[in-house]
Amino acid sequence: MRGFDNRFTDFPDYVLGVTKDIWEDRGLGARIKDYYHPEVIVRTPGGIGFGDLAITAATMATCHEFPDRQLLGEDVIWSGTPEVGMLSSHRILSTATHVNDGPFGPATGRKIAARVMAECFAKTNVISDEWLICDNGAIVRQLGFDLKNWAHARIAALDPETQPFRPSIDVQGPYMGRGNHNQWGEAFAALLTRIMAAEFSVISDQYDRAVQAEYPGGQTVHGTGGVSAFWLGLRSSFPSATFEVHHQIGMEETNMPPRAAIRWSLTGKHDGWGAFGAPSGAEVHVMGISHAEFGPRGLRREWTLYDETAIWMQILTHQG
Repeated sequence: MRGFDNRFTDFPDYVLGVTKDIWEDRGLGARIKDYYHPEVIVRTPGGIGFGDLAITAATMATCHEFPDRQLLGEDVIWSGTPEVGMLSSHRILSTATHVNDGPFGPATGRKIAARVMAECFAKTNVISDEWLICDNGAIVRQLGFDLKNWAHARIAALDPETQPFRPSIDVQGPYMGRGNHNQWGEAFAALLTRIMAAEFSVISDQYDRAVQAEYPGGQTVHGTGGVSAFWLGLRSSFPSATFEVHHQIGMEETNMPPRAAIRWSLTGKHDGWGAFGAPSGAEVHVMGISHAEFGPRGLRREWTLYDETAIWMQILTHQG
C-alpha cells in the first residue's frame, strides 16, 4: 500500500476504515480533509458535487437526521495498484433511526436499513473521484412516505445545473480507467449487456436456479423468475434507451467466490410501460451499479442498485 497510511493493511481495509472514521467516529472535518481531495468530484443519481466542503456539509446533515447511523461494509471489489491509483466498488448496508427533521422529511422515529454502493478512486491516501448510489427508495418507503409524492415535493428545490445527474453535466475527473480484464468481470458485463438487449432467456441459462438477488427499494428475490421480473421491469420502462457499461472489475481471492462489479447506465426516453408506470416521454438517465458472486451452477448472488427517487424526479419534472 505504497503512499497510503501504514495502519491500513490493504485497499479494502482503507475503504472500510475511511468510511468508519468519517461516519461512525464522526471525523467530519479533519478526516474528510485527510481522505478527500479538496476538489473531489462526487456523482450521485441526484446530482454532481465538487469539493471536500460539500461532502462535509452533506455528511453533517445526514448525521443530524440519522445520528445512530452505522455503515456495515459487506464487500469491496477493487482494481488497480498503489502506484497508478486504485478503484474500489464497495457495498454497504446502512442502518439508522430517523431521529431529527432533515432532507428526508419530518422526523418519524422509524428505523431503516438500506444499501449503498459506491466506486471511489484513491491514490496516495486521497479519494478524488466518486460515484455513489444510495437506495433512497428503500429509505422513503421505510419512513412511511409515498415514493412519487416524496420525489415530487423535492422537484422545486433542484438546481438544474447540477441536479439530477446526467451525462451533459458530467466532468472528466482524474480517474480514466475502465477496470480490469478479469474473466469474471467480462462475463458479468456480457451477461448484463445481453439482458439489456432483451435476451431475458439468458437469466435462466446463466443464473443459479437458487439465486438470491438484492434490488432497489430493499427488495430481495429468490430464483430466476424474480431476477427476470426485475430486469424486465426496468428495461420495459426504457425500451429505446442506450445501455452502457462504464466500468468493470473481476476478482478471484482466497476464501471468497469469484466476484464482479459493474457500473452501468441507461440513457434515453421513458417510452414504455414497466416499473415506472405509464410512458411519459421524459428523457431519463439511470446510474446503476451491480455486484455478482459466481458459483458452480452460475451466478448465485446479485446486488443491483439505482435510485428510484432520482428517476421519478426526472419523469415528474417532464410531466410538470
